Formats: sequence, C-alpha cells, structure tokens
Amino acid sequence: MTEKDYYEILEVNKSASGEEIKRAFRKLAMQYHPDRNPGDKEAETKFKEINEAYEVLKDEQKRAAYDRYGHQAFANGGGGNPFGGGFNFEFGDVGGFADIFSSVFGDFMGGGRQRKPSYEMRGADVRYDLTISLEEAFSGLEKEITLDTTEVCEHCHGHGTADGNPAPACQHCQGTGKVRIQKGFFVMEQACPDCHGSGYLAKDKCPDCKGAGFIKSKKTLKVKIPAGIYDGSRIRVAGGGHAGVRGGENGDLYVFIEVKEHKLYERADNNLYAQVPVSMCCAALGGTVDIPGIDGGKIELKIPAGSQSEEIIKVKGQGFSILRSNSRGDLFVKLKVETPVNLSARQKELLEEFRSIAEDNCQPQEKSFFDKIKDLFAA
Repeated sequence: MTEKDYYEILEVNKSASGEEIKRAFRKLAMQYHPDRNPGDKEAETKFKEINEAYEVLKDEQKRAAYDRYGHQAFANGGGGNPFGGGFNFEFGDVGGFADIFSSVFGDFMGGGRQRKPSYEMRGADVRYDLTISLEEAFSGLEKEITLDTTEVCEHCHGHGTADGNPAPACQHCQGTGKVRIQKGFFVMEQACPDCHGSGYLAKDKCPDCKGAGFIKSKKTLKVKIPAGIYDGSRIRVAGGGHAGVRGGENGDLYVFIEVKEHKLYERADNNLYAQVPVSMCCAALGGTVDIPGIDGGKIELKIPAGSQSEEIIKVKGQGFSILRSNSRGDLFVKLKVETPVNLSARQKELLEEFRSIAEDNCQPQEKSFFDKIKDLFAA
C-alpha cells in the first residue's frame, strides 16, 4: 500500500465530490494505463497508485475512515482500524480492481465483463510497396504483383481441427478468451495462454496447418493503377490480404505507390516543370528546342527572340494527367541561357565585333542597373 496522499494522487481537493473524484480517476487511468505505456515501470506504478486511491475515495465509508485516520485506517490488524477488524477490502472479488474499469469506462475499455469473442476471425491486412515511373503514373497501367500471404487450410476449412469441424470453446477460459491473474494487491486480466485470446481451441489440431486454420502461400494479383496517381497514394484491394480463419473474411491488400524521380520533369499537382538550357544565340534571335513529352511524343518549344535566363514558357495542356479525368495540366519550362565557352579565335573575333557595335538598347537591363547605381561610385 502506498503512503502517498490519495487526494494528491488523484489531483483533487479533499472537498471534491464523488463525481469529481470519478472524473479525475478516469482521466489519470487513461493517461497511465499499461496498454498506453508498454514497458514503462513508472507509469505502471502510477497506475497502481491511482487505482488504490480511487478504490478508497469512491466509497463513502472508506473515504470517511481515510479522512479521519489516514493510511492507518487500513493497516493490518485491528489496532489502527476504527471498525475493529470488520472493515475488510477484497480487491480480487466482485467490486474489486477488475471491476473498476467495467463500471467507469464501460464500452471504452471493451464493455462488460467476460465478453465472448466472435468465432470467426478476419484475416490481417497486407501492405505492398510498389515503385513506378513518372510515365507509368501519367498513363496508368495494370501491374502484376506477387506477395507472401496466407490462404485457408483446405484440410480443416480454416477451423484448425483435425476433423474439419468447428473448434469447441476453450475450457481454460470458458470461451471468453481472457483469464484473471492475481498479483498481490491487484487482479490482472490477460489473454488466455491456451487459446491466445480466441476463445476456441481445437483438441486435435489439423495436421496440415497445426491448428492455425491457414497456411503460408504466395499470391499473384493484378493491380490497376489509374492515370494521374500521386506519389504516396494507397490502393486498396478488398480481400487481397491474409486469409480469415474459422469462416472469417480475408483481410485487405494495401498497395502504396512510390513514383521515381524523373530525369527531366518534376510534378506539382497536375502540372509539370522542367529546366531547359538554350544557347545565347537562340535566346537572342529566337528559335525552337525539341524536348520529349511525358506521353512519349515530342514537344517543339518555341523560344521567343530576346528571351532571358529564368524566363518561364507555359505550354498549355502538356502537363500531367488529372486523376479520374481526361484532361491534363500544363507544362512550365524555365529557360537557362548558356554563355558560350571554349571559343575559337574566329568566334571571339565575331563577339568582339558585336560588342563594339552593340548599343545600349541591346542590353536594357544592364543599362538600367548601372544608371541606378552610378551615384554610388566615388567622385
């Protein structure tokens, strides 16, 4: 028994009403429940203290004794017990610790006591990661995949029994799937060790599946990938997961899509973006540049005369497929004007000649820039 103040443990005042104590207990019990804090010894200790405090303070007689005598009211022997030894706590019986959650949490913690599990058991879901190209995501496709899964045992029809008939209720837990174990002050409820929580146990197990009701197998399925699918999308294939047992339905298959990076294009929503280098002459005089389209065709990109680096050209309708639509987004191409390098003597001569005859209106941005900062030069 803890020596800590029960009111401090539940974080309430000594004048708190029974309803306030109940709400405080519920809040703290949810916070420190072992299922929410697996392996946390401090949370486990706190959880025990919370239940100990609530068991006393929820009862008017016990609370009155505690308020008057403190922890001595519940000390072993009659010396500190104002009720002469007739005031006894039985945490392991009905009304004890195991019933606290049934009365306070109700359906939140699984409903009433000793609920019998369903005989049928649904199969587990399966995840499959599929990598596709940007072109495949654009056009859509049907992909054949093979995965490790389970199927119903043909010998026992999923019952796990040697004769193929439904399994009887587990005698250890009486078909509830749970057993109670008393550990000193507390009574804990856990899955039955014989039937592992299923509530049913085959006396003579199926020789093929060893009582599991299913066997390992490989399954090949065709998955339809729609055009316009996004990276990170998930496709559900109903019934494509692990086999159900004892007549339960199969789990589902979830295919997670990963779209590989593309050499040229980046996708954003339904649009495509690309950077294309163009020569200085093409940018100055205008021209065309051919680039491959995402649909496998060729796009003739028209470069207007006088184009600058970082300018963006929009090509309408040449973007990505729009999911569940026949339309497409747009393509945006950013120009990267390249300054020529490794010039021959003749090329340098021609550029020098151009520089000598070039006028200010040929490079208006340069002229504007230096006009703005000319007063910054020292006189």
